[in-house]
Amino acid sequence: MEGILPVLGGTGFTFAMTALGAAVVFFFRKENSSDKVQLVFLGFAAGVMIAASVWSLLIPAIEKAEELGITGWVPAAGGLIFGVLFLMGLDKLLPFFHAGLDREDGVKQGLKRSALLIFAVTLHNIPEGMAVGLAFALAGGGSDPELMASAIALAVGIGIQNFPEGAAISLPVRQSGASRSRAFVCGALSGLVEPVFGLITVLIAGHITPLLPWLLAFAAGAMLYVVIEELIPEAHLGAGHLGTFGVMAGFIIMMILDVALG
Repeated sequence: MEGILPVLGGTGFTFAMTALGAAVVFFFRKENSSDKVQLVFLGFAAGVMIAASVWSLLIPAIEKAEELGITGWVPAAGGLIFGVLFLMGLDKLLPFFHAGLDREDGVKQGLKRSALLIFAVTLHNIPEGMAVGLAFALAGGGSDPELMASAIALAVGIGIQNFPEGAAISLPVRQSGASRSRAFVCGALSGLVEPVFGLITVLIAGHITPLLPWLLAFAAGAMLYVVIEELIPEAHLGAGHLGTFGVMAGFIIMMILDVALG
């Protein structure tokens, strides 16, 4: 229990930051927004996810693999491919409308996009929660002050990065027609997997470590699939370069947070 409490505290903080980011949706009124604003939100979500895929997932996957004595690009490329294929299969299974298809058993395209977006970001949060949990497990419940300080720094860094990710879910979900409360819940719940998988990692730390590079890259592949298949095409439906500006803003903000916070 002494080792579990710090894990719950660290991952609880990262979850709280995701929820705080999702709460941004309460400051935007859909009835006062326009299609142009929606394009900016979609582009912002795409930019955040591209940057997170590179700096939060692929680069750590390569570094972790090399620490384990594995050629870095192998799990990075393999996990990414598996992530893309998995989301591609999930996309086909979702009973929603696809562009150009006449299906009466589905719902509108915006909800399909939102479902994939939520799923991809949730997948991305799983290895982050595992990383925080593993860091606190290695710190030994505070027995090693240096490792504990490192674990706390990691939790703070990931937590701050989670703020724009929460917003990147709740804002597009709100724009797709959901209520503000529902959009907030969708954004917040995507971060709930972090304390869950952080705790699981503490319990099975010895068995899960070799899989981390693959899991990180898998999440990156899932996120990139959603960005390329759904977000960027939707963000560039007319309205000039607003979608592009949103992508660049999201990418720059997330890149700065990832690099500055390590």
